[in-house]
Amino acid sequence: MKHPIMKRPVKQTTERRISATLRLALVLVLLVVNVAAVMLLSYFLQAHSALVLTIIMEAAAILVAINIQSSSSSGSYKLAWTLLVVAVPVAGLILYVLWGGNIQSKRLNLLPVKAPANRGAEKRQSEANLERLGEVLPNWRRTAAMLAKRDFLLYRETDVTYFPGGDALFADALSRMARAERFIFLEYFILAEGKLWDRFMEVLTERASHGVEVKIIFDDFGNITRMRRETIERMREAGMEVEIFNPVHQYVNRLYFNYRDHRKILCIDGQYAYTGGVNVADEYANFIRRFGEWKDSGVLLDGPGAWGLTARFIHMWEMLSCHVQNEYDYYHPLESRPGGGWCQPFADGPINNPDNPAEDVFLQCISNAHDYVWLTTPYFAVEDSVVRALCLAADSGVDVRLMLPGIPDHKYTQIVAGSYYEKLIAHGVKVYEFTPGFLHAKSFVADGEVAMVGTINMDYRSFQLHYECGVMLYGAAAIADIRQDMERIITRSAPVDLEVWKKRSWFRKAVEKVLRIFSIWM
Repeated sequence: MKHPIMKRPVKQTTERRISATLRLALVLVLLVVNVAAVMLLSYFLQAHSALVLTIIMEAAAILVAINIQSSSSSGSYKLAWTLLVVAVPVAGLILYVLWGGNIQSKRLNLLPVKAPANRGAEKRQSEANLERLGEVLPNWRRTAAMLAKRDFLLYRETDVTYFPGGDALFADALSRMARAERFIFLEYFILAEGKLWDRFMEVLTERASHGVEVKIIFDDFGNITRMRRETIERMREAGMEVEIFNPVHQYVNRLYFNYRDHRKILCIDGQYAYTGGVNVADEYANFIRRFGEWKDSGVLLDGPGAWGLTARFIHMWEMLSCHVQNEYDYYHPLESRPGGGWCQPFADGPINNPDNPAEDVFLQCISNAHDYVWLTTPYFAVEDSVVRALCLAADSGVDVRLMLPGIPDHKYTQIVAGSYYEKLIAHGVKVYEFTPGFLHAKSFVADGEVAMVGTINMDYRSFQLHYECGVMLYGAAAIADIRQDMERIITRSAPVDLEVWKKRSWFRKAVEKVLRIFSIWM
């Protein structure tokens, strides 16, 4: 018996073959389409590479601009970087990556060490001083409390001497250095070879030969053309320890726009500490004339308050991967003084950003003044918050006076400062330009009750980019000396007249507006 022919399996096999063929064909078609798409895209990119790159860079610029605007940075920072990144994306993005970020540790390679801890007894005394200050000068307790919260102690029993110029300060400092028995610490933006440095070198070499611990920090950018390597080697051979802050040759992104050590600190045996606007260079003592007369200022702390500046030096020394030879107690002052009033050394730097105690000190003192607030600064390029504080104080009847150089060290800085004049004067702020030369003092005095002397310019770099320091004085006798010095500055300065200022050329006004936008890089 014959079996019937089984046609179903054959039919199924045929169907599978057809299905497989169709799938293969589909895959082949898709592969051809993909290849064609890649080829077309490649051709398009080759033919329109400039357009594609532009679109990519514009998109990146927009994303970076959004990131800048959402950051906690200042208004000037946001405006300048946003304009640069959006207007010229390629150059702007590269510059922002190099200089616009806020990760200081990657740029400075500073060790993340804490400042020397204040002793328990010192903290308790500072708290008692703060309470007493609140009873005697209640209007200024807030400022002292704000700094104390940041571990900048408030001291009494410290004698404060004010110096109205570098020549007097250096004469006093050299005399005390020559009698140093334990240590001499120097931290300066500029140490320049010349007559003044020769005197320093002689004293430091002699003291180092007698076993005095000599440590020196200076900023490389401030000295790149003013201190030879041979001189640095002679210092080390003489027994001095020398550290260079942020060497500009190591990385491209450490040039000009980056963070600098702008402090001026000289500590002797823990008992004496100087700070102010003066660097160790001949022009600061008026041995030479670069921009007419060089007008500066500084203070000496003799007593417990000196530790506030000594501790700042030690902190920077240790952040630079160095060590001190002794316990911290060794570097404290040994004696108290009968000086009246209070002093409060403080410091600031980019490592604190966005917390800026230096700028906060200015804002608080301007806002708290009842009768007058007078300020000296070589540069004026501030945020709207500072301008508003000055204008509000003047509108409220406070005598607000701002003193600036008549002969600037950089013409563009004078142009930027001039961009603020019209608004300030219109609100009643009196602006003076020191006609004999360059006013480099960084100070203010308010109501005859408080004053500040330090290294802090009223500009973006000091408030945001540089390591700075200063000393707040409350009820100290030296405050009267600071006021008298400012009175002498005013008698030798030309007041800026509003009506005359309004008549400056349209070109000058245009340049002012442009430079002011980009003043954060000046």
